[in-house]
Amino acid sequence: MEHRTIKTWALDDRPREKLIAKGKTLLSNAELIAILIGSGNRSESAVALSQRILQSVSDNLNELAKLPIEQLVRFNGIGEAKAIAIITGLELGKRRQLETALEKPKITSSKDVCNLMQPIIGDLAHEEFWVLFLNNSNKVLAKNQISKGGLTATIVDVRLLFKKALEMAAVGILVCHNHPSGKLQPSTSDKQLTQKIKEAGFTLDIKLLDHLIITEKAYFSFADEGIL
Repeated sequence: MEHRTIKTWALDDRPREKLIAKGKTLLSNAELIAILIGSGNRSESAVALSQRILQSVSDNLNELAKLPIEQLVRFNGIGEAKAIAIITGLELGKRRQLETALEKPKITSSKDVCNLMQPIIGDLAHEEFWVLFLNNSNKVLAKNQISKGGLTATIVDVRLLFKKALEMAAVGILVCHNHPSGKLQPSTSDKQLTQKIKEAGFTLDIKLLDHLIITEKAYFSFADEGIL
């Protein structure tokens, strides 16, 4: 028995034709993934297979994007090529989100910082510490990873941070790091580091505008909470 390809389905079940006839926004996540993989297996259509894959990650595309090839190919009907197609499609979506964020480099609120940095560090399994260097119009001159750590901590060289700020003639900085645990509350070391950066910036006349702790779904702003 041959695999059930999209061409053998009833017209209403063909996601490609549905996209052409009704537009991409009306397709479900499973239908979009079905287009990427093209066919299902001997007992289920590409849409049904895609639904089953999504159910394994509680219908969360962010979680699906984290699955390695080795785990995707465990699904009957998903070989290496189809697994790569899924990973590629989701990675393109992530990069599009990054480019959209870069189109608005002016920072007016903590939410702007989150929109810019969450796609980069929000879903990482390790901690990273980043700095955004701003000019006097609060436009981002550059953003740099200052350090990369383990599951629960990262070491920050404040001297390196301000060396880069001086090189870019920044008048303000925003710092942020992620918590892989998903916990938003700052640790004692987070608070101490924030104070250390703030004091160093005061001496150099480079203002620390905020420190954000970012997780996959939320963020914590020192400035918004009045503890900067």
